[in-house]
Amino acid sequence: MTETQAIGPAIPGGWLPRFTALLFEGVVYLTFLFTILYAIGFVSGLVVPKSIDTGAESGIFEAIVVDLVLISLLPFQHSGAARNSFKHCWGPFIPRPIERSAHVLGASLALLLLFWQWRAMPAVIWHVEEPEIAMLIATLSFVAWVVVVISAFLIAQSEPVGLYRVANSRAGLQMPAIAPFHHRLLRRPIYPGIIIAFWAAPTMSVGHLLLAVAATAYILLAIMLEGRNLIGAFGGE
Repeated sequence: MTETQAIGPAIPGGWLPRFTALLFEGVVYLTFLFTILYAIGFVSGLVVPKSIDTGAESGIFEAIVVDLVLISLLPFQHSGAARNSFKHCWGPFIPRPIERSAHVLGASLALLLLFWQWRAMPAVIWHVEEPEIAMLIATLSFVAWVVVVISAFLIAQSEPVGLYRVANSRAGLQMPAIAPFHHRLLRRPIYPGIIIAFWAAPTMSVGHLLLAVAATAYILLAIMLEGRNLIGAFGGE
């Protein structure tokens, strides 16, 4: 796959549609930033008002059902809405240059809904007593989150969240799609980053374990789906 390819046509119309698209991109960018930072606090139990082990509690059966429904929204939004058949349906309503950003906004809103409605299951599966080992595990999780954030925003500049894309479209230019440098070493570093961040927990609760297992299973599925789409779009190279 070549590293530079033209992406998307310019936004049609005068300055108002282009300015509106740029404003929309700004809203998506800020929502994306807030969501990914809240996700770190939600999983790690730091700073945010509601984490994975706090907030509303309910019966174990109800909690599992509600949480699984919330989790299931993410694969639909992230992978289902990214399929060409779905894009064909919403294509007439969303201009091509902001199509990817509308997809990212939907994924961010699905995550925010999960944070809001998550049912806590705080029963402890394991807890690391030794402070040094607990600190080492927490540090590993922090490093993994750093990889996730850096990966997400490097991708955002070249692929999903398109302030740069729409700015170029506003000027009537096309944007080269340049793969972020670390993608040359690993196709999607954001995926192992998320897996490590979820599993590297000094204290693992039932709710945390449910989310970690579901996220890992979905990421493995997403890798297969994404690989198939890339091969279809760019060939085996």
